[in-house]
Amino acid sequence: MVADARLAADIGGTFTDVALEATVAEDHRARWTAKVLTTPHAPERGVLEGVRAVLAKAGLSPGEVALMIHGTTLATNALIERKGARTALVTTEGFRDVLALGNESRYDQYDLNISLPEPLVPRRWRLPVPERLDNTGKVLKPLDEAALRALVPVLEREGIEAVAVGFLHAFVNPVHERRAAAILAEALPGVPVSLSSEVSPEMREWERFSTTVANAYVQPLMASYLGRLEAGLREMGMAAPLFLMLSGGGLTTVATAARFPIRLVESGPAGGAIFSAHVARQRGWEKVLSFDMGGTTAKVCLIDGFAPQASRTFEVARVGRFRKGSGLPLRIPVIEMVEIGAGGGSIAHLDGMGRIQVGPESAGADPGPACYGRGGVRPAVTDANLLLGRYDPESFAGGALRLDVPAAEGAMARAVGEGLGLEPGMAALGVVEVVDENMANAARVHAIESAKSYEGRAIIAFGGGGPVHGCRVAEKIGVTRILVPSGAGVGSAIGFLRAPVAYEVVKSLYTRFARFDLAGVNALLAAMSAEAAGVVAQGSFGAPTTEQRIAYMRYVGQGHEIAVALPARPLEEADVRDIRAAYDREYARFYDRPVPGSDVEVLSFAVTVATVVEAAEPAAEPHDSPAPPPLRTQRVRDTATGQVAGWAVYDRAAMPPGCRVAGPCIVAEAETSTLVGPGWSCRVDGLGYLELTADLK
Repeated sequence: MVADARLAADIGGTFTDVALEATVAEDHRARWTAKVLTTPHAPERGVLEGVRAVLAKAGLSPGEVALMIHGTTLATNALIERKGARTALVTTEGFRDVLALGNESRYDQYDLNISLPEPLVPRRWRLPVPERLDNTGKVLKPLDEAALRALVPVLEREGIEAVAVGFLHAFVNPVHERRAAAILAEALPGVPVSLSSEVSPEMREWERFSTTVANAYVQPLMASYLGRLEAGLREMGMAAPLFLMLSGGGLTTVATAARFPIRLVESGPAGGAIFSAHVARQRGWEKVLSFDMGGTTAKVCLIDGFAPQASRTFEVARVGRFRKGSGLPLRIPVIEMVEIGAGGGSIAHLDGMGRIQVGPESAGADPGPACYGRGGVRPAVTDANLLLGRYDPESFAGGALRLDVPAAEGAMARAVGEGLGLEPGMAALGVVEVVDENMANAARVHAIESAKSYEGRAIIAFGGGGPVHGCRVAEKIGVTRILVPSGAGVGSAIGFLRAPVAYEVVKSLYTRFARFDLAGVNALLAAMSAEAAGVVAQGSFGAPTTEQRIAYMRYVGQGHEIAVALPARPLEEADVRDIRAAYDREYARFYDRPVPGSDVEVLSFAVTVATVVEAAEPAAEPHDSPAPPPLRTQRVRDTATGQVAGWAVYDRAAMPPGCRVAGPCIVAEAETSTLVGPGWSCRVDGLGYLELTADLK
């Protein structure tokens, strides 16, 4: 007999991961997982296949599932690959080129041939309308409704599938945008309309317009996909509500996700960060690095105080690799992380100078790496790991996929080995060393940009590739402790099951501390709180909630803001002094000292309402116990030395808490393998997690 069965599905570029948890007899929570190849042309098919597989493992029927949570990179991929809807932007007369002009900054000041990201909407579809509000929201020029209606034949003739509306200062007063939406909805039934005053109601028109256009661009695609997925689940017999993972780390309803699909752009990676934060809380580790390596990308995220770093800005589709400012800006709540094209499917090749390059292009699931035997002819990181002896070709992905060693050798020889005069094994070593250095470098840059270090920090490694590459990446960044949780191969999906139902509302209201608008701020915060609570109530089922309020401030004349926490209640006069003092302290933390005598201005506010996260119960420290005998010995090439030696392979399921094995060895399980490198040891803790420790001698 089971109760409260909860299902989670994460679509990645190569694999779709599914996790199912339920309470079985005597209050025991059990978990079942499945990993299937993603079906890029119809992503819902992979999800449905994975759901059927995991339900069969658990012996449950679809009707016994109480809740399903889903995350996907579909919106992100549509933006990167430019495969969204034919989108038009209706904007204030004189501002049609905001998307192209941006903020006139250059991500590389000295590149004379710099490439900037092309706007999602070409100029002929950026359509101006006479109207104007001032910065306080006062109407200077009424909306010219006749001019707006005159655009309808143009939109119809061009086959426009979605419309974004972005008017100047609409974040203060949305009256013109709402009227424009009503007119367009009447004239173009069935064409979705995104308003900047709803999608991103903040100042800075480039970021606001860009976010609104991106939302409109992916809306038809996401609405269609979510509709097909819901229909497939219903046909299967599942009546449970479906929730979507947001890029900020919370869950929301399908209706909200379909309305604001841009908030889903980092939903999969966000699940991984939530997973790491939960594991860190279980172990009481306050400073960790989340390292999630999947089939297409690797993601690193700093977690302090059991919470991932958060941000309100994000860039997608960067044209300059790893270059800030080279992508399309989005103003949405996100978990801050670095994502690079270094996954199991990342393709290796030689550049014009004969150097090994890996990614960002990925073989994905179709055709996949050469060793998958599905038509791939170019070598990927998975091929390199196979040739290094890290994978057993007969038991990869739990035996669901038999790997083709000769195909991997041929692909590696043609693309890398022949050009460098190396046999396939040594060429594979070069590929893996390059990809490990790419990931380590991304982690270094992320720490530097966050003004943090890796001293005293541990790595939580998961995803199909994280436990495989964890030791080498740790050695490169100076970390001596790694944790590989149970279910690591489907960590993001498990993270969905740990996420709260949450929603964040951000709005702008300009005020200075010299004449702080207490009544206006309280009225705005109350309205924002009610809006966020209303969205959360749709999926919280009466669960208790918490509320967080933040103000984004800066000294008058500065260009960027700092976040300061506010009390989750109506503000009083005495609070104004305390908030100003808190800003000075936070500014000093970033820049060493405050600026005395300068007034502070508040540009925007954020309110987040979320259900209360369950407390993580730590497990008791286990007594030492003997390790089981190894399953077999595998010939593995060490990437640090290039030497080939026999490594013992252990079955993770047979390793009891408290047992310890010394490296070099491999701990194998269905969804991944953990490499314990030379000089490392591995111990199973009381939670069944693998704790790897480097020998400091």
